[in-house]
Amino acid sequence: MNRAVVDAGTEARRGAHAGAGADDSDDADPPYRPPATDSDESIQHSLFGEILDWMLAPLLLLWPMSIAITYLVAKSIANDPFDRALEDSVTVLAQQVREVDGKLVPRLPGSARAILRADDVDSVYFQITGPGAEHVDGDRDLPPPPPGADRTAGAVHLRNDALHGTQVRIAYTYVNLAYVDLAYANPGPRGAAPRAALVQVAETLDKRARLANEIIKGVILPQFIILPIALALVWFALARGLSPLAELQARIRARRPDDLSPIDSRQVPEEISPLVGSLNDMLERLAHTIGMQKRFIADAAHQMKTPLAGMRMQSELALRQRDPLEIHRSLEQLAKSSESATRLVNQLLALARAENVPRAGVGFVALDLRDVARQAVQDWVPASFANRIDLGFEQPELPVRIEGNALMLREMLSNLIDNALRYTPAGASVTVRVLAEPGQAVLEVEDTGPGIAPAERAQVFERFYRILDGGAPGSGLGLAIVREIAQQHGAEVELSDNPRGAAGSPGCLFRLAFALASADAGEAA
Repeated sequence: MNRAVVDAGTEARRGAHAGAGADDSDDADPPYRPPATDSDESIQHSLFGEILDWMLAPLLLLWPMSIAITYLVAKSIANDPFDRALEDSVTVLAQQVREVDGKLVPRLPGSARAILRADDVDSVYFQITGPGAEHVDGDRDLPPPPPGADRTAGAVHLRNDALHGTQVRIAYTYVNLAYVDLAYANPGPRGAAPRAALVQVAETLDKRARLANEIIKGVILPQFIILPIALALVWFALARGLSPLAELQARIRARRPDDLSPIDSRQVPEEISPLVGSLNDMLERLAHTIGMQKRFIADAAHQMKTPLAGMRMQSELALRQRDPLEIHRSLEQLAKSSESATRLVNQLLALARAENVPRAGVGFVALDLRDVARQAVQDWVPASFANRIDLGFEQPELPVRIEGNALMLREMLSNLIDNALRYTPAGASVTVRVLAEPGQAVLEVEDTGPGIAPAERAQVFERFYRILDGGAPGSGLGLAIVREIAQQHGAEVELSDNPRGAAGSPGCLFRLAFALASADAGEAA
């Protein structure tokens, strides 16, 4: 009895015909759709422009800051000499203050006053006030120090203020009258603070502003000359630094279209070496792929010659025949040759489709390996009946979920079953088995045929390789398709003798182990 597809559960094996208990529903697998690309248009950027922007933008931001800092430094530099001169003036003026008979008397002759106010740029003011803030000499409108100012005698202080709406720089000091002239010292009551006179000298800021402007001009104006030169040097340096990229581009453009040899990384800067290394890796993979395609096309053309030549010969022979029986015999041979050619073309297309499936699981979905195997076995039940071979299927009770492409997995399993049915003699058995092992799902296809010699097991997965004494028709592409699809799903094909084989018929056991689908993928499915 032929053991068709059944839901075995935990039972060992139950025989049934194709129609008994088989799941006839064969849901079409959704077509593979590549991942959607980003809708945003990619904008090409210039490496030269990017570097130039990142160099010039900070410079343009720092330049105004440099001007501001230069202005502050220039003002500080301009203030220092004029402040020292102002301190000297107020110190000399304070030395001329005396107290005579309880009255302050500035001993400042007219020539000294003229020298004090002699300035062809700024206006100079001075003021002397007594302990009670009474005016003694000088300009009455000069503002007093702010409340809380240091009143230490002999110390000269500087401040900025305004006089008649004009900014002025003022130097002031306090003169302790108790110690100016001991003959007239009057410290006052015990515990009282010493009496002090205030001496101030002020000048406008015109000279300071002129000096600060001269300093700024001396610093900023050269920058207007240096900045364009610096930009030109940066431009030249970038162009010179990026010239190896242009040379690399010229060398690549000068190559012949069929030149896929590695690029010499010793002729490029160290920073570009990783890029050149990646490009060499890509060229190596591309050369390997092109070589495989060339060999595939050459082998396919060679393999197609035989059925096409047979079809042509049988058709020409049928045209020359007059006997209806001979014509019928020629047409039968023509039909067999066309069937062989059709199978070869289908397998070539299947192999090309398997090789072009995206890598790394792109487009894979979570699926039950039992369903995929059951549907594939159902497709081959009629062929097993025709060859009088016992085709069986075993599966566990619980689902065995993996991530993959159901259409490609069915194609892989169909080639394994077809290979087993072709090389298994009538009356023998072929079994497809799904197992759930710790951490992996296992798919097995075993037969009780003549088996494959260990020396040839590595070669049977090559394209167009066929065992010489196999005796079964074929193209030698089925196991190559199996290996390609298995690698797409992260699995390797293990080939060994069937442990349940008989003497003289060791059979074959093809075993593939897949990683189980993650819990998230299983829930999503």
